[in-house]
Amino acid sequence: MPSRFTLANAIRALSMDAVQAANSGHPGAPMGMADIAEVLWNDHLKHNPGNPTWPDRDRFVLSNGHGSMLLYSLLHLSGYDLAIDDIKQFRQLHSRTPGHPELGYTPGVETTTGPLGQGLANAVGLALAERTLAAQYNRPGHDIVDHRTWCFVGDGCLMEGISHEACSLAGTQGLGKLTVIYDDNGISIDGEVAGWFTDDTAKRFEAYNWQVIADVDGHDPAAIEDAINAATQDDQRPTLIICRTVIGFGAPNKQGTGACHGAALGEDEVAAARQHLEWSHPPFHVPDEVYAGWNADAAGQQAEDEWRQRFARYAEAYPELAAELERRWCGELPGDLGGSALIEDAQQACDTLASRKASLGVLNHLGPRLPELLGGSADLAPSNLTIWEGARAISAQAPDGNYLHYGVREFAMGAIMNGISMHGGFIPYGATFLTFMEYMHNAVRMAAIARRQVIFVYTHDSIGLGEDGPTHQPIEQLNALRITPNLATWRPCDATETSVAWLAALKRQDGPTALVFSRQGLPGQQRDVAQLAAIERGGYVLDDCEGTPELILIATGSEVGLAMEAAAQLNDQGRQVRVVSMPCASEFDAQDADYQEAVLPPTVTRRLAIEASHPDYWRKYVGPRGNVIGMTGYGESGKAEDLFRHFGFTVENVIDKARVLLD
Repeated sequence: MPSRFTLANAIRALSMDAVQAANSGHPGAPMGMADIAEVLWNDHLKHNPGNPTWPDRDRFVLSNGHGSMLLYSLLHLSGYDLAIDDIKQFRQLHSRTPGHPELGYTPGVETTTGPLGQGLANAVGLALAERTLAAQYNRPGHDIVDHRTWCFVGDGCLMEGISHEACSLAGTQGLGKLTVIYDDNGISIDGEVAGWFTDDTAKRFEAYNWQVIADVDGHDPAAIEDAINAATQDDQRPTLIICRTVIGFGAPNKQGTGACHGAALGEDEVAAARQHLEWSHPPFHVPDEVYAGWNADAAGQQAEDEWRQRFARYAEAYPELAAELERRWCGELPGDLGGSALIEDAQQACDTLASRKASLGVLNHLGPRLPELLGGSADLAPSNLTIWEGARAISAQAPDGNYLHYGVREFAMGAIMNGISMHGGFIPYGATFLTFMEYMHNAVRMAAIARRQVIFVYTHDSIGLGEDGPTHQPIEQLNALRITPNLATWRPCDATETSVAWLAALKRQDGPTALVFSRQGLPGQQRDVAQLAAIERGGYVLDDCEGTPELILIATGSEVGLAMEAAAQLNDQGRQVRVVSMPCASEFDAQDADYQEAVLPPTVTRRLAIEASHPDYWRKYVGPRGNVIGMTGYGESGKAEDLFRHFGFTVENVIDKARVLLD
């Protein structure tokens, strides 16, 4: 059996070889953390290379994702479907070893990491999901949800503000199965971090209610083993293990310096490292005995088999719970959500109602039918209206709830929701004001890149929120959401569209959804059966004229009612005006050309879009002969009705702009 040092050197060799071949990457972190990774993966991590997605595996997150060759080396060496040829293609186009770990590219990668700190927040979400699912489904003598979350972080992860948000919440929640291992090497891209990062990290995490194990020699397997064992003994607090390491360990002329952080070592230094580490093998060659020392196939299959036997006994004792849990793991919705009745009830009521209140009504309808819904808000629940009648707060004392109070932590909320989604068994939703989407924007982007089913709820969607003024009134945020690839953004105009939007978000499993709701009341719109069916297509004809339209009004949300009033007056005056409601432009864009042209005929070039948001997004729909009534500057503090009047969102102004186009 090769020594632990030799096993760790396999990581170092593969990492420096792959980075050198690509002439791109970060060899320092993989070489510095190799000893830690070897102890964790060979002695503690519960995983099965033959089935990377079995439900009760441990989750491993490389938050310092620039060190991706550490993870790829671990996956390759321990037996995952990641061949040496994949390692050789590191950072190449369409390879299975991209520059940063990406969900869906590489077997065994649990989450997309890269922007520092987000992987750490994902890990908090993974650990929270495990504990909540365990509390909901485990029964005495049947611990069928029982795994741990491990996360590697670097200095950059802990400098990023999101780490403060996420780790504070993790301590409050007492996530005892979360262990974070900090690569304390003192080096970042700019060099020695002592010039800009002098926090007392241990005291900081102790203040968060974490167990802290400090001053661990990250190159001493025995010390690492003791620290990990201590971490697993405290099930009331998450644990931070602070490992002192040498970045680029083994590269004799560059180790411990910024020179090995983010660039290939160079052929001479790679050769010197081989000699220094006593690794005499050619590039990308790993001896059979080293592979044998790493291979986790047998142990992994045994761990999974034992769990499946336990689950079979659980299913025999609790068949309904087992069936429901399996359904949730598979991401299947229950057979009947009552969606048709929900939409019909909203349409028949046709009340004037704020879409945030309509959203709460939807949650009250769906919540009892969807145990996988895990809600939350960034300290705005009374305003976002996300606490439905059956919501129960999750806490360290009551871990079996279904609602998480995130506190004023928008960025962490977004990334934690991503982690919850990546764990499986939940559909997370979380809410804040639309303008505060900016705090969490990068987490929204990561959800879109990873194509996770996460539902972002944004209320107070325009100047209509009124007196809070321009700092709280969103202008550019809708555009930012709509141009985000893989993200479906819905801005419904009434309770009926709100119901359709929620159902669409629940059915959409290949990407996140943003639901954008109003503070102020919105009039309910009348629709026939065909129009009701067309809402889910993202854009449809809500009101039409008797003949061929001369002008099309396009609107969303609160401005749909405005468009309807203006169209009614214009049609009474003998003009031919159509109103198109477009609650989800990306869904409309995904329809076939025949449908799009039926809604927006190319021959009707006079078009006017109306939205209390930045106008540029709508230019592609109105064309060169059309116009947009929108917000080209920031709002003001005042009553909503005064603001709409001041900024031109009135029936009179819509008619005036329409007449200019018509004439």
